[in-house]
Amino acid sequence: MTTNEETRRRKLDTDKQDSPEDHVGGQQPDSCCDRVCVAHVHPEANDANTHYCLLQTSGSCTPKHPQRTCSFADEIRDESPCKTTISAENEVEAQKLANNYKFGFRKWKSHVTERPFENRSNIVKELYSELNVIKPYSVGSLFTCGNVLYVFLFGWWIALVYVFVGLLMFLTVFGIPYAKLCWKLSCYFLWPFGKSIEKASVSVAAYSVKILQDNSTLETEEDGKPSSPLLLPTPVGETIEEPTESPPNDHYWRHVSTYIWLLVGYPLLAITHSVLCLISWLLVFTIPVAKMSFKTLHTILLIPPEHVHISQATEAQEHEGQVILCCYHAVNLYYYKYTVDGINVFAVNLLLLVIISIVIGYVDKSNEFVSSEVKFATAVISIIPLSYYIGMGIASISAQSNFAVGAVVNATFGSITELTFYITALVRGHHQGNKCLQEIVKAALTGTLLGCILFIPGICMIIGGLKHREQRFNSRSAGVSSSLLFISIGGVFAPTLFSKAYGNLVCENCTNSTGTNSSGSFMCKNCHYDLSENNYSLFHSHIEPLVYTISILLPVSYIIGLIFTLKTHSHIYDIQVGDGTGHLGASVHWSRWRALLILIIATVLMSACADLTTEHIQPILSHSSISQYFIGVTVLAMVPEIPEIVNGVQFALQNTISLSFEVGSCIAVQVCMIQIPILVLFNIFYDVGFVLVFSDLHLWASIFSVLVVNYIFMDGKSDYFQGTALVVVYLILLALYYFAPSPSGC
Repeated sequence: MTTNEETRRRKLDTDKQDSPEDHVGGQQPDSCCDRVCVAHVHPEANDANTHYCLLQTSGSCTPKHPQRTCSFADEIRDESPCKTTISAENEVEAQKLANNYKFGFRKWKSHVTERPFENRSNIVKELYSELNVIKPYSVGSLFTCGNVLYVFLFGWWIALVYVFVGLLMFLTVFGIPYAKLCWKLSCYFLWPFGKSIEKASVSVAAYSVKILQDNSTLETEEDGKPSSPLLLPTPVGETIEEPTESPPNDHYWRHVSTYIWLLVGYPLLAITHSVLCLISWLLVFTIPVAKMSFKTLHTILLIPPEHVHISQATEAQEHEGQVILCCYHAVNLYYYKYTVDGINVFAVNLLLLVIISIVIGYVDKSNEFVSSEVKFATAVISIIPLSYYIGMGIASISAQSNFAVGAVVNATFGSITELTFYITALVRGHHQGNKCLQEIVKAALTGTLLGCILFIPGICMIIGGLKHREQRFNSRSAGVSSSLLFISIGGVFAPTLFSKAYGNLVCENCTNSTGTNSSGSFMCKNCHYDLSENNYSLFHSHIEPLVYTISILLPVSYIIGLIFTLKTHSHIYDIQVGDGTGHLGASVHWSRWRALLILIIATVLMSACADLTTEHIQPILSHSSISQYFIGVTVLAMVPEIPEIVNGVQFALQNTISLSFEVGSCIAVQVCMIQIPILVLFNIFYDVGFVLVFSDLHLWASIFSVLVVNYIFMDGKSDYFQGTALVVVYLILLALYYFAPSPSGC
């Protein structure tokens, strides 16, 4: 041990004797977690003190104050790395959580594996119930706003349909039993809450048959029990017990009424319940109504009418039979958590919008049935679920693969959503000779940076602050991310600064304020710096080489960051699988090949939606009084990032605000280090006229945003007011874009 370390150690020993509470169980003022220091001394090397730091993170719950265990040497050398132990339900989830802390990997909150159902909360278990359990309830608890809303939205017309079908079946004479069933179901669906539908069982007397092995006969005693004849040996035989319940009714399909029901009544009710299922499923919060309707269509309407018994849920327990349906509430606000094969229900429902958008966009080319504005809106909204599927696919593959595969997938498919739109817009603008689309692309790039730097951290701070009064994060880590982001933005806007310093200012539509051509003050419009190919000395000799140099350096910096994460910091993450409950196996929602197939399909659909967006945006730009800058920095920039915003908010609610910041930082870094260099590279092979020079508003808005974020992240604390400040700054910048004049060429 060196002399300096020995001196420091003696000093610390003295401090520890003076105030032991500062070192054991005490909380450092700058730390975001509780630290418990323990010395680990190797017996074979007394002067070598090893240390480690354990940050416990759970996949099922996040502690309010994570415990970190540090060695004695950590107090001596603060620059030593800390080891983060990630505890998860299985290895795949642990790998996904570890990826959230790695550079270049997009952060993903949702599970990529099936969670043990028995470990879920009662609220979540209720979402997946089959609506066939009788529960104790009070009559007053059934009169909720959701149940009353059900009567006004669905109950009255479903009941009328059943009354009408019952009349039809009654007129057929043979279908009178089904008519009675329809009338009973009409009353049920008008107010189904607190009632149960069960399949009544038809029982027969129990009896036994004894098969004798010889030809002996049985005599019957007075009490009715069989007995052997007197003085004869007792016969040996087999006893076959018959079940008390009757087998399925084989005569059901032999009745004429059954076929009349299947031809007349059932089709009408099938259409009715299909419409009810679709509407209630799309509304998400009324999914219990969809389950109730599907079970009625699939089971109840195909049972013999004499076997269907409807009663109050409390009375149903007195009957012998199988409970088929029992519903208490039509609306459950927690259904936003509902998933289908690991996919959120909103993403599942929005797939229908994707199909509709592509159909109306490519079938109705002349806009005879649907206007361009509607097509543009549906195409933009369709990007949201496709972005979710791409994010889910990336997380699934990365969690099941090694670091290299995960890094490649994140670098390629992680930017595919934005790149698809940018390249499509540049190609369409080049073919149409419309420079406005190029400016829209630059506005979307800047809008993504502003949203990721200001809006995503700000909204996460606000929503997280509503649940947690104050959240702490590592200010050093946030400072490193902010510095890296500042360097990236500086590299992207370096050609812009160069052109401002050495370019020629060209103005159009200039008029003298006095109305004459004499010297004096002039009023000009559409002023810009001349970067055309005619200005060879500036563009080709200076700006273009600078753009190519930066487009090479930025991806190289990204690769260095990945190698730094893989090699230098590979010892930071210590994965612990399982929590002692025995759930170590992983049943993934999507395998790697399935996730890859979904990624490819989602990318193709994304290309179609991006093509429709760029095709139908021109009428909006031409007839809208809003600045084209504003449309680019808001709609086109932030709509594809909505799934990422949701991830950031979920991290903030779980008191992991640092991951919320990393969500926006990761996207911004990918924009600067991957997306923009790819656009420059694409312009080299297919000249679409893309020049990496931004307007003054883009330049100063981006620089100002980075400075504000660096100031906010200095103290390592996050609360509601800081998030409000970031969002207010973002809204002020949007106001500037809203009132800014349209870019040159639009």
